[in-house]
Amino acid sequence: MSGLLALLTFLAFTCGAAKPNAGLKTWGRFSKLPYPGDKAFLYDTFPGDFMWAVGTAAYQVEGAFEKDGKGLSIWDTFTRGGNRMATGDVGSDSYHNIHADIRAIKQLGVKHYRFSLSWSRIFPNGTRGSYNEIGTNYYRTLIKRLKEIRVQPVVTLYHWDLPDHLQQSLGGWSNPELVGIFKDYADFCFLTFGDDVKYWITIDNPFVVARHGYGTGVVAPGIKNDPDLPFRVGHNLLKAHAAAWHLYDRHYRRRQQGKLSMALASHWIKPSRTRLESLRECQCSLDHVLGWFARPLFTDGDYPPCMKKRLGSRLPSFTQEEREYVRGTADFFALSHGAALSFQLINDSLKFGQNEDLDLRMLLYWVNAEYDKPPIFVVQSGWYVLGNMKTEDPKHMYYLKRFIAAALKSIVRDGVNVIGYTAWSLIDGFEWHREYGIRRGLYYVDFNTPDMKREPKTSATFYRNVIQRNGFPELPENRPAQGVFPCDFAWGVSANSIQVETTPSQFADPSVYLWNISNNGELTRLKGLSAPPLRRTTHCADYATIRQQVKDIKEVGVNHFHFSLNWSAVVPSGDVARPNTTLLGYYRCFTRQLLQANITPVVTLWHHTRLRSSLPAPLIHKWLNRKTPEAFADYARLCYRELGAHVKMWITLNEPNDDMVSYQDGHQMLRAHALAWHAYDREFRHAQGGQVSLALHMEWVEPAFSFSREDVEPAKRVLDFRVGWFAEPIFGNGDYPLGMRSWLRQLNSLDLPVFNEEDRQLVKGTYDFFAISHFSTELVTHAKEDSYTYTEKLEVQQMKDTTWIMSPRAVVPWGLRKALNWVREHYCDVPVYVMANGVQEDPARFKDSLRVYYLYNYINEALKAYTLDGVNLKGYFAYALSDQRDPGFGLYGNVHEEVIVKASLSNYRNIIQFNGFPIPGAAPQQCPRLPQPCLGCQVLKRPVVGFLTLVGSGVLITLGLIIYYTAKKHKECY
Repeated sequence: MSGLLALLTFLAFTCGAAKPNAGLKTWGRFSKLPYPGDKAFLYDTFPGDFMWAVGTAAYQVEGAFEKDGKGLSIWDTFTRGGNRMATGDVGSDSYHNIHADIRAIKQLGVKHYRFSLSWSRIFPNGTRGSYNEIGTNYYRTLIKRLKEIRVQPVVTLYHWDLPDHLQQSLGGWSNPELVGIFKDYADFCFLTFGDDVKYWITIDNPFVVARHGYGTGVVAPGIKNDPDLPFRVGHNLLKAHAAAWHLYDRHYRRRQQGKLSMALASHWIKPSRTRLESLRECQCSLDHVLGWFARPLFTDGDYPPCMKKRLGSRLPSFTQEEREYVRGTADFFALSHGAALSFQLINDSLKFGQNEDLDLRMLLYWVNAEYDKPPIFVVQSGWYVLGNMKTEDPKHMYYLKRFIAAALKSIVRDGVNVIGYTAWSLIDGFEWHREYGIRRGLYYVDFNTPDMKREPKTSATFYRNVIQRNGFPELPENRPAQGVFPCDFAWGVSANSIQVETTPSQFADPSVYLWNISNNGELTRLKGLSAPPLRRTTHCADYATIRQQVKDIKEVGVNHFHFSLNWSAVVPSGDVARPNTTLLGYYRCFTRQLLQANITPVVTLWHHTRLRSSLPAPLIHKWLNRKTPEAFADYARLCYRELGAHVKMWITLNEPNDDMVSYQDGHQMLRAHALAWHAYDREFRHAQGGQVSLALHMEWVEPAFSFSREDVEPAKRVLDFRVGWFAEPIFGNGDYPLGMRSWLRQLNSLDLPVFNEEDRQLVKGTYDFFAISHFSTELVTHAKEDSYTYTEKLEVQQMKDTTWIMSPRAVVPWGLRKALNWVREHYCDVPVYVMANGVQEDPARFKDSLRVYYLYNYINEALKAYTLDGVNLKGYFAYALSDQRDPGFGLYGNVHEEVIVKASLSNYRNIIQFNGFPIPGAAPQQCPRLPQPCLGCQVLKRPVVGFLTLVGSGVLITLGLIIYYTAKKHKECY
């Protein structure tokens, strides 16, 4: 690890100002950014002049492939050959639907619309002599309508649809003659439309055109015979672009005031190993895709050295004159990113053994560094959903959010000059080699209707909202809260179990040692000698493991500790008349020592941990056995009786509401909890004064589209099935949630048991507080897309927001606040405890910055729930104490049996010491000192009082006698 850090630091300093290959510093720079703070979502806005855009390509959406004199393009021919199943003959029929497209553009609120001209619609055979007035008028009308709604056109001259005549007669882009022909076509377009166009794209994604049109044959024209042909094609594309740029620069720029560039697409790549060689391979991968065209335009007019070295004579060469002609022929960097290239058209041969990624922010930084800080216009970005999806496109929406958020961070934190963002695409259409198998539009197109009806998708609503707010402005609920919790707030830490030592370690060694007191103070064991066995009663202090565990807990600064008993270990035979008295004694000592350290024990009787949940072996059929609830109640009585003097807070069942638990099992668990609660209430509460409840696992479930009722209902349904399943019978009306029962009835399912009146009364109200375990949040939608994360029974699709920090569960602090509010809204002013809250992180990371971030932000959201929302929050327990018992979650780590204090422990302790997040400068919170516990006072009260009375009487008598004889002596003296 230290070697990697040194390598990255070296790169950061040596490559900071180096050219070329200045982008090599990108990986080192991002590896040193603070984690996870830099990964957290950034609430901020874009510059006031930021260009919000949306785009389309002619062949994908226009249709009318033979209408009004249009000539064939290579795509018209390509889609009729081979094994292809569909064509773009109709597409989205934008040719006949300008009004519908304009309405959609206006609804979005964008200020720029990127579209491409169909070369063969203007020049059917590719040259000026075949000019088509009607086709040209279509674009005149489109530009006019855009101007009417104050949207600036961003016009692409060539988006992959070469006139087929030029391909058939000249061999297309493989022929250098196309440079002049393209220049003439560009000249006509500048002259005809240029007064209304300020941004031009000459050629879109030349990498795809060259490599996949003339190399792999994946796209039109589908040529794949000559492995060197793509490089000759790329050479001609660069010359054609340069010719168009110089033409505009000399003849049109002064009057029209426009800007030109070539749209370059790229993937992102990350090193597979922490070595300089891997970083160089990443750089070379980008050079072979993006640098192939970007370096000639933005650097020195020539190809990247990496390409030249690896391809040799296969790569054409520029003369010095050509280099000067090509260099600098871009007024801005037009960058395409997303589904058009990444994970689809980049094969392994161009990854050079490294790992492809979708990190737009790092790509923007690399472009900024590699090409000397050009203004970057993201001219294509977005993702896709499957072709069977309609107006609900959650995946597309969250990828859009991810990419826009990356652009914002690039501007705000990295200082990259990103001037615009183009969501792709406006409407669904023909998706090139994927045909109609995917949809990329913000607007859904019903291809089965005569007018190709357009409907806004949820991604369109999202994008419109982002544009209206110019990004993601910080809202009050996004800001950290300031304030403190009440004085009696329970600060705790949880562990699934504790370390048990059934044989006292103190005085357990019979060896005899010689203490070298005069020299080094070492103990030397005397062989052959042993001390006689001690005849003494075992004391709690004899257990070294108890002392160490209590010490560790106290070090955290908490006043509560939550752990679980092992039912099958306490009552192995299932008969409470024959318990494991040694283990009970250990638990008794442990809870006693906790109290002596001013730590309140919170004890769980049975912790459900899926396959590891243990019930006593004699309880065959486990929870399905009708005798199990009664057996559990007897076990609870045993624990109350043996430990109740020290334990005042009990959890009967911890996280029983698991998806893998059957409804029948759950029904018996509810009865078991109720019987255990009533046993405490009737037999122990008066004497012991404790509280009993159960703890439910509660991850928050958020609608993927909070503005859609169709997703709000599934979210409510999931919460009913996961939390309400156990909560409603106990905290509500004594029965399962109405929504849960009606949904199962709708599915003709009879799986959910029915409470008889006796059980209803038994279960209802069996609580003293509401305890939850909360770790993460998930999104749900009703729109099915991925069968792996789709729950058929509930008809919900689970998904994640791609901007969330993952480890491996999503880190979503606001989910805790929403979960706490759900409890308040459903069960009024019930006291609530967060009984477990934590994050999994690499156990080797002792500077556990993710856990520090997690605890701070989750506790802060808990404070908001308490101070702002009125949730009756009584306590918060961090999970977990140690990696030894709960791997990856601990505040303590372990290396070769050595205990390591992680950074999160001191941070959590600091929050506890201040009882929250006090307002700077405010008077300190005044809390009364709690009385110190007096262990054994109840047990020893009468004997001690009697003994003290006896001693006191003796003292009084003695004093009396002394006073009497002293006075008598004085009298005799007189």
